[in-house]
Amino acid sequence: MVVLDATIVNIALPSAQRDLGISDGDRQWVVTAYTLSFGGLLLLGGRVADLAGRKRAFLIGLVGFAGASALGGAATGSATLFGARAVQGVFAALLAPAALSLLTTTFTDPRERGRAFGVYGALAGSGAAIGFLLGGVLTEYLDWRWCLYVNVPIAIVAFAGGLALPQDRPAHTHARLDVPGALLGCGGLVTLVYGCAEAETRGWVDPLIIGCLCCAALLLTAFVLRQARAPVPLLPLRIVRDRDRAGCLVTLMLAVTALFGLFLFLTYYLQSVLGYPPVRTGLAFLPLTLSITVGSTQISARLLHRVAPRVLLVPGMLLAATGMSLLTRIRADSAYASEVLPALVLIGLGVGATVMTVFATATADVSARDSGVASATVTTVQQVGGSIGTALLNTVATTASASWIAANLTDPARSDLVTREGVVHGYTVAIWLGTGIMLLAALVGGLMVTKGPPRHTTHAGPAAHERAP
Repeated sequence: MVVLDATIVNIALPSAQRDLGISDGDRQWVVTAYTLSFGGLLLLGGRVADLAGRKRAFLIGLVGFAGASALGGAATGSATLFGARAVQGVFAALLAPAALSLLTTTFTDPRERGRAFGVYGALAGSGAAIGFLLGGVLTEYLDWRWCLYVNVPIAIVAFAGGLALPQDRPAHTHARLDVPGALLGCGGLVTLVYGCAEAETRGWVDPLIIGCLCCAALLLTAFVLRQARAPVPLLPLRIVRDRDRAGCLVTLMLAVTALFGLFLFLTYYLQSVLGYPPVRTGLAFLPLTLSITVGSTQISARLLHRVAPRVLLVPGMLLAATGMSLLTRIRADSAYASEVLPALVLIGLGVGATVMTVFATATADVSARDSGVASATVTTVQQVGGSIGTALLNTVATTASASWIAANLTDPARSDLVTREGVVHGYTVAIWLGTGIMLLAALVGGLMVTKGPPRHTTHAGPAAHERAP
């Protein structure tokens, strides 16, 4: 449900934009408001789950997420919709790390862990693509608002299961939260993504944009310094000092930065350029979903307990980069079967192999008292990468399109065709940038993630918890 909501509104976005009168420059905030609040508060949510109890955090997150979804579905203006999406992100920041840390502390045997994270990786990787399919069906046959209302029945079922099934350790009510660290970290992330988003309309040399980026750098630097001396840090630096975990985090951020913008471009390309209705657009993403599932459950899950993580990471990202490079050939009249479908299959297989491996490796060998914040760190880089990727690649595509149209619009009678070709040209330029980012992710994964095949999964049990201050 959490991953689904990062993309389910993408296909509904054109309908919501017309219905609520949202401008082209502001439409990305339907996506960014969610990913920004989600990514900005994940570390806090993960630490709250560690201290208050993961099961309790899971259930509270479900209730809040469902309520915000209902509010967004009933929105009558853009401000209400943006606000509801932001509140969704707040409760998702509590829900997601609680769920992942429950998974991490439950499955410790390497073979069982591989299967569990194979399923989790398939859901996390394909959830975005499933969002396109479900969003298309709901938008065409019901209304775009049902892309938000659908979370309510899902949350009810999940709440009933959450009450009955997961087991958890007692809450650590004696510990304190690092409130200054939360303010610095959230403020830095919010300022960073806001600067990237506003650069689309203001330009990168605008004083406001430069100020936002400099302010973000200062806040995030202060956050790191705070974590080094805080009695109970929001993000214990021992978690990110591990070479393999740090490599997985950087790899994941780069990969998601490339992918989130791609999903947005493909949605608008299929609907606005090729003229696909919402359901057909959703079905067009189905091969991507199936490929991610195969890559995660049938490749990575079967091999992760036998081979070193980078044996899966590097080929997975190279495969995804190859698929993205194929998408740079699209034109205003391209055929889906020959120019889009092969690329989606390659991207899906690569993403499936990569995401599952990153999640399993980055959360391995973490003590029980830190499992929530470690899980939150993984999800944080995923969401922040998505926010930055959407804003950055959207800016690049818009700028490239405007320049191309201005240079080629010489005959007013051909304005519609030139505009369509210019829009596609902007997409291809942004996809080339995304391909380069994905190749950089492969390089980082190959150089930094050096651990060998897992022989066993260490897990600090209750004794380690009792020794914790």
